[in-house]
Amino acid sequence: MPVTFALVATVVVYLRGWYRLRNLLPDVASTGRLACFMSGMFALWIAVGSPLAAFDDDLLSIHMVQHILLMAVAPPLILLGAPALPLLHGLPQSFVRAVLGPLLRWQPVQWLGHVLTHPVFCWLAAAVTLIAWHSPPAFEFALRSEFWHEVEHASFFTTSILFWWPVVQPWPSMARWPRWSIPVYLFTGMMANDALSAFLAFCDRVLYPSYASPSRLFVITPLDDQALAGALMWVFSSFIYVVPAVAITLQLLSPRLHDPSSESPTTA
Repeated sequence: MPVTFALVATVVVYLRGWYRLRNLLPDVASTGRLACFMSGMFALWIAVGSPLAAFDDDLLSIHMVQHILLMAVAPPLILLGAPALPLLHGLPQSFVRAVLGPLLRWQPVQWLGHVLTHPVFCWLAAAVTLIAWHSPPAFEFALRSEFWHEVEHASFFTTSILFWWPVVQPWPSMARWPRWSIPVYLFTGMMANDALSAFLAFCDRVLYPSYASPSRLFVITPLDDQALAGALMWVFSSFIYVVPAVAITLQLLSPRLHDPSSESPTTA
């Protein structure tokens, strides 16, 4: 319930800011961006607030669906919604002017944001978090503690927001690397995901003791459940990585039909 309330409150703030901006900045507060943000928040709710979360202790494959939503579905959709300005305009303006504005302009906070959004840091944070939390000791530790389970999911989501930041480059942020480097960034990021997925899919023993007993609700063996979890992560996450990489590559290779710099000036 607290998670659902927090997500609903965030959506309300975004909608309030989007409504205020839709006439002033129609490109920023577009219907498409609104749809992306709402879809991302819905995916986030499915992962952590819906009945799906009640079964994550029963099957590893269901748990892995949560992780896919947290790492590969919700973050890029939310960033495609360009949430910065709508959220700022949706909050009480007295709070923004008195507290949030000075905080965001504070030099240490700007320096921290500069570091956190550097592509190298974004890539490393997501890769290390993915591998570390899926190691059997850490995974089991999180399963046995509700608090650390929530920390695990929060770290997946926040580091994935960072990972997708250079890919989506949400308005009004500025790119730190040339656009041609992003497909390489995505491909190398996909390698860590694929290595973990393949290990889960083809391992001949159950890695996590909490999932070693047969499910009481689903007719599937623990080893098949683990293989299914790896396959889901491998197929769906890889697809989500490949689509933007191909789209960006095609965009870079396509001819610029309306490039102003290629047109010679005309004289009256």
